[in-house]
Amino acid sequence: MTYQETCQYLYNQIPMFERQGSSGYKEGLSNTLAFDEHLGHPHRSYATIHIAGTNGKGSCSHTIAAILQECGYKVGLYTSPHLIDFRERIRVNGKPISELYVTQFVERERAFFEPLHPSFFEVTTAMAFQYFKDQQVDIAVIEVGLGGRLDCTNIITPILSIITNISFDHTQFLGDTLSKIAAEKAGIIKRGVPVIIGEANGMTRPVFEAKAKEMDAPIEFAEDYNEVISAESLPGGGMLYHTRNNGILHGDLGGFYQAKNMNTVLSAVYHLSVLGYLCFCKETENLEKCRYEMQHAIENVVSMTGLMGRWQIIQQNPKVVCDTGHNVGGWQYLSKQLEQQQCRQMHIVFGMVNDKDLDGVLQLLPKKAIYYFTKADSKRAINESDLQLQAAKHGLLGERYSTVAEAYTQCMKNALHDDFVFVGGSSYIVGDFLKLIK
Repeated sequence: MTYQETCQYLYNQIPMFERQGSSGYKEGLSNTLAFDEHLGHPHRSYATIHIAGTNGKGSCSHTIAAILQECGYKVGLYTSPHLIDFRERIRVNGKPISELYVTQFVERERAFFEPLHPSFFEVTTAMAFQYFKDQQVDIAVIEVGLGGRLDCTNIITPILSIITNISFDHTQFLGDTLSKIAAEKAGIIKRGVPVIIGEANGMTRPVFEAKAKEMDAPIEFAEDYNEVISAESLPGGGMLYHTRNNGILHGDLGGFYQAKNMNTVLSAVYHLSVLGYLCFCKETENLEKCRYEMQHAIENVVSMTGLMGRWQIIQQNPKVVCDTGHNVGGWQYLSKQLEQQQCRQMHIVFGMVNDKDLDGVLQLLPKKAIYYFTKADSKRAINESDLQLQAAKHGLLGERYSTVAEAYTQCMKNALHDDFVFVGGSSYIVGDFLKLIK
């Protein structure tokens, strides 16, 4: 098979939650454990950091990977979903897995895994773990796919666990209360392994504390220390952070929500220092060098790791921004950032998938914008006509378009020099958009 044929096989022949929804989701670890034993437990060959959470885990994963990479480690990075190319999911020092490796892995292993009827994510996770072993990485940053307790990444025993935050998402699998969702995410907490909680509240904090106590795992709530004192958005993109112990940091990623993520990342940096991987927890002759390396990594996360779709500025005049925020938790920040845009007219190319809180998100969208309702190339996408009707109930008006390409093309015909254009609503909308402009 060619690489493209291999990708089509993975997308179409193996159940894929991202395209199919619940029919593509497989609960439990039996397939993953069988595959892992077949491959000889490759994830035991290197240290790992495990990152779960409703929002922010991608940004935190990429930033921590960039810092470790800048400090001299060979770093594996496993994230999902991809936006343009499957290979984005599996990287070593920012470089995507090769097309040849993907093809050869599937050809070599399909006789074993096909009888298991695995999910797309189970196959992809096994591929990532084996690739990192073959590449002889020192450490791998592993992002949870969905939930935590039953996610197939949860066979690892990391040196550090991180749970960024909890909000309502994937409630059909994880539960319909914040406490239930937190319990699923807390499933990544391993015995004796320190865990950092980025954000918590009265419903989730007791869940994390109880699980950490059960597992005898040291727990820290990043919000208790607030390393990030304040943050401000920069006109040209990115964020400026004022911190307690690390001076002023210039962040590459520009969303308002990144302030919370940075607080979590800096907590992780401290704990990695305690564990001996970095040197920020005590005065050493290398301290200033380490601080410079961390600053450089935080300033260059995008170029170092390939991260896309986080308040990504595409062009100026008119200013075009895309963001993968796709649930109420994410839009609580995005809506505030949109409100602060200085422009003649705001245009929003918008679509969502059918397992999200549509009404909750629509309530947060700016009413003065012109909307271009559309759908991504996914079976989970909400039909643009249905989306337009639901949006109208919230006073959000605009035309409908059957593809992101049609919506964006018309939007740019309408947008003037001093207008503002936003593209988002789901990762798949942003993915289709980035493929279009690329």
